[in-house]
Amino acid sequence: MKKLSTIMLCALILVATAIICACTVYNYNISAVSSSEETKEVTIASGSSSSQIAEQLEQEGLIRSKTFFLIYLKIFQVNDLKAGVYTLSPSMNVETIVDTLTAGNNYNPNEIQIQFREGITMREVARLIASNTNHTEDEVFALLEDETYLDSLIEEYWFLTDAIKDPEIYYSLEGYLFPDTYNFASKDVSIETIFATMLDEMEQVLEPYRSDIEASRFSVHELLTLASMAEKEGIGNDRADIVSVFINRIDSNMSLGSDVTTRYALRIDDATQVLTAAQYQTQSPYNTRLIDGSMNGKLPVGPICTVSKSSIEAAIHPTETDYLYFIANIQLAQTFFFDNSQDFEAKKLELQDINQGR
Repeated sequence: MKKLSTIMLCALILVATAIICACTVYNYNISAVSSSEETKEVTIASGSSSSQIAEQLEQEGLIRSKTFFLIYLKIFQVNDLKAGVYTLSPSMNVETIVDTLTAGNNYNPNEIQIQFREGITMREVARLIASNTNHTEDEVFALLEDETYLDSLIEEYWFLTDAIKDPEIYYSLEGYLFPDTYNFASKDVSIETIFATMLDEMEQVLEPYRSDIEASRFSVHELLTLASMAEKEGIGNDRADIVSVFINRIDSNMSLGSDVTTRYALRIDDATQVLTAAQYQTQSPYNTRLIDGSMNGKLPVGPICTVSKSSIEAAIHPTETDYLYFIANIQLAQTFFFDNSQDFEAKKLELQDINQGR
């Protein structure tokens, strides 16, 4: 009996030793090959089997053992490794590599990224598209004049109306393309795809305000026009007050008197360029600085730039004030509001002295 117990104990020790050795070997073979942070671009072809992927990874020096990679897949019942282009490193263990391949976290070497900033005009949008894709600015402008294309957009997006087809509007989608940073598959991306992506984002931004927009005295086109003016004129959190000034001036049958609309009318993108008295009186349905009365109580014919969510919010929910004038000072990062011209003119002179260091 004692002899049998000794044999059983030896057997248990051998089994335990074997298990420990097996676990040690297994853990070693699924560990990272090295601590090197060097990365490799690996393409997993569509239709590759687990065995083929394991062999490829082993040959690339990204795993220690094809066999133990397959054992890992078997133990954890992984059967959905995805094809694609991946950035992998020998410092990644088998678990991390498998997680990456099952997530489909693939890297596209041809992917492009375009940043469309808030407050830029369609001319700048066209330049960005031309400099980042295989298209020209002229192609962008041609699409914006394609009535069949515009009709299809009006049918697809609730916030687009025939207002964008007004012949006096410079660029049909001005103010409707939401500014953000977007990724596209390659430089071959179509202009239609870029516009659709930006319009989809605008729809996401506008949708929560849809009932407010429908209840507003202003159309969505007019609200985006107000938002674009606030975008260009605003500093910080003053946009809702700026919109209130424009609305109060409309209600008082005054011209809106906004310099940024004159610059847009003249197609001047440089905000530092000094305008002449003659330029301020340029006849245009965009120019709200006209003093001949033709623009009194009127908004520009359309938006003048891309608009941020905060400017949209300001246009839809402006503050209620008696303000009729405002002046912004970039040096002070402050906008001053007034309900009479005397105080406005006095502040303007004061700020001129500050700007000139007097």
